[in-house]
Amino acid sequence: MPDLFAGPGGIDIAARQLGIHLTGIEWDDNTVQTRRAAGLSTVHGDVRHYEPAQFPSETGLAAGAPCQTFSIGGTGKGRAVLDLLAATVKTAGIDGRVTIPAGLDDRTALVLEPLRWILEAHADRGPYRWIVLEQVPAVLPIWQAYAEVLEARGYNAACGVLNAEEYGVPQTRRRAALVASLDGPVALPAPTHRRYVRGVPQSAGNPALLPWVSMADALPERGPFTVVSNYGTGGDPKNRGRRTSDQPAFTVTGKISRLRLLDPDGNELPRLTHSEAGRLQGFPADYPWSGRDVSQQIGNAAPVQLATALLRAATQPTAR
Repeated sequence: MPDLFAGPGGIDIAARQLGIHLTGIEWDDNTVQTRRAAGLSTVHGDVRHYEPAQFPSETGLAAGAPCQTFSIGGTGKGRAVLDLLAATVKTAGIDGRVTIPAGLDDRTALVLEPLRWILEAHADRGPYRWIVLEQVPAVLPIWQAYAEVLEARGYNAACGVLNAEEYGVPQTRRRAALVASLDGPVALPAPTHRRYVRGVPQSAGNPALLPWVSMADALPERGPFTVVSNYGTGGDPKNRGRRTSDQPAFTVTGKISRLRLLDPDGNELPRLTHSEAGRLQGFPADYPWSGRDVSQQIGNAAPVQLATALLRAATQPTAR
């Protein structure tokens, strides 16, 4: 399957574990170095310069467009035009082609690229059998518009906001996800782990689900520590959030290298290594992070365990 905006390989690693063929398209030079070091099939280029006909054997499509204009920590340009983007998606579903609205900034417009691929594949080389899309929660109205278009073309589709720790990711990360299939009913993947609730012990909760995974579980060699976030909370940039190692990590971002770590006595500890930061996104400890801006690569990645759950939901439509 083509993986648009493939990043360093979160979806790719999940696909490889599931025996799914994937070709990632990624434009960033440094990220491509990591992908190739990891042995991932990669096209180095801009997804806007490619089309489905160039990947005729691929049966599915995955995508996670850049989130900077939609995320809370970003510019807000994307959040300001959600209604316009949703309307553009619905119009494209009628017209059979995507027309970028005048004045829309290039980065925000990338959220429409997966739809271009879907519609062109449907018209030319044959439709993708399944689709997986993920983004920050603010993008949910756009995925809902996608679902409407897909269902009009015979797909079964489901979308919503998922909590990454409910799928075994050692961080609290919320993502808007869409899964679709031509081969049967689909639903968003059912949680495999309990949801993290501050103050509720890891051992508490639904006994049918696994405990959420803590930073200590993912990084046992570290010993106990406290993370001081690089973000302020409650609108106060000086009010840095804190979590101890027996909790999941904050959402991993491209600024993860800025996180301060303290020992139980309040002394500074070495900051997270690339391997450690990657493990908080579900990557193997020996993942060959390469090139520059590795922290940004890690922050841009899809968490491996969440990607695995989404791929299963889309490719095994009877699985729940």
